[in-house]
Amino acid sequence: MEWKTRVTELLGCKYPILQGAMAGLGNWKFAAAVANAGAHGMITASVSRTPGRLREDIRRCRDAAPDGSFAVNLSFGICPRIEEMLEVCIEEGIGVETAVYKPDSLAPRIEESGVTWIHKTARVKDALHAEELGADAVIVVGLEGTGFKSPEQLPTMTTTVWGTKLIKVPFIAAGGIANARGFLGALGMGADGIMMGTAFMVTKECPLKESVKEAIVRASPDNPQIRHRVLASADPKAYAEVMAMRDKVPLNRWLRMLERVNLKDKEWREDFSESTAQLGEMSEPTRLASLAVAGITGIPTVKELIDNIIHGAEEILNKWEFLKTR
Repeated sequence: MEWKTRVTELLGCKYPILQGAMAGLGNWKFAAAVANAGAHGMITASVSRTPGRLREDIRRCRDAAPDGSFAVNLSFGICPRIEEMLEVCIEEGIGVETAVYKPDSLAPRIEESGVTWIHKTARVKDALHAEELGADAVIVVGLEGTGFKSPEQLPTMTTTVWGTKLIKVPFIAAGGIANARGFLGALGMGADGIMMGTAFMVTKECPLKESVKEAIVRASPDNPQIRHRVLASADPKAYAEVMAMRDKVPLNRWLRMLERVNLKDKEWREDFSESTAQLGEMSEPTRLASLAVAGITGIPTVKELIDNIIHGAEEILNKWEFLKTR
């Protein structure tokens, strides 16, 4: 069947599935693999590090996936020289995904350029703000997701049902989605597509250490460490302390500290950047995982992951007899 939604029409992908940015991991080869599998790939600008390298990576990805769909993630607080990175995307005619912080500073230039713009956030009200600024689509990550969290974040189901009622532009659901059932469930709740991070993280093409992938595959959603890190509120004292530092340290560093506080990282005061090497050597490998571990069963190729989701969704629909009585 044809999986045509407002997301596939906007982005030009075959399936309404987007690759999460994944700081430290989203290189052009990974994005090209996703694009060639029919989903929407994502180059993470912070992985490219410089505007010149980003330009090269965009061109490499385009050559490797000439018929595929991909964009560039620009995460505030993580992406260096973000305004210059945006200019490269505009010059190359590649769409962008802004994330982590309010996009007001980049919105006028993005709107002026005409490139496709998606904004990713953890709260419906921030998605509504991005829509008002001119975003072509929004991604709202539910509580079950990982990465940048918010004390006001709601579960994916609630976020999707509520968000699709309020937001007029294409809505992309994220947070804990990893398989055909999650994909269908999100579409059934009104989403125009999904974004996955953890599920893509354990694919063969992801530049993550194999032992970390294996640990994520073995992980269970009721694992106390994962459950606490993903679902529990931040320590009140740590949260108050980091909020008090908002105007006392550079924004990039403050945003990284805030993320780590919300992920219950006891060493949140230490300044660091998550290189691929660090991601592969961490003492707690499941620190990267979301509750999407509930739907992860192995380490497939990107194509196998996408094909399994699409074929699985079609099989489920074919088995639902009540659909055939209409």
